Amino acid sequence: MSATADHAEERTNPATRLGFEPGQVVQEIGYDDDVDQELREAIEDVTGQELVDEDYDDVADAVLLWFRDEDGDLTDALVDAIGLTDEGGEIWLLTPKTGRDGYVEPSDINEAAQTAGLTAARSINVGKDWAGSRLVSPKGKAGKR
Repeated sequence: MSATADHAEERTNPATRLGFEPGQVVQEIGYDDDVDQELREAIEDVTGQELVDEDYDDVADAVLLWFRDEDGDLTDALVDAIGLTDEGGEIWLLTPKTGRDGYVEPSDINEAAQTAGLTAARSINVGKDWAGSRLVSPKGKAGKR
């Protein structure tokens, strides 16, 4: 593949834009019928393995957290997700875009992330109906079980 083709894939493949890499273990939380199947498949293609579900019993390199306003307490969900990642792991919080059912206010995301001890590193559109926020733990605080 040419360098130009590589750059084109980075812009069009949502998993590549999110920074997923081959060999990563990605744990998915909050799966439901409304999730973006194209994104899920793209992540599996890039990592070379299926997403693991909420019953996975080891630490993951990244967590994909689908969260809607009616899903409960976002801070609790983020604290739970922190414990699922390896040190230096990241959490991709995926929420419905503005105007979609289950939309979560950006201020609520920022407040929940800060309360959970996470730092918002990046936000990106990840599909037709979903927006993503990359959240990272300060070194030394993640994955201790």
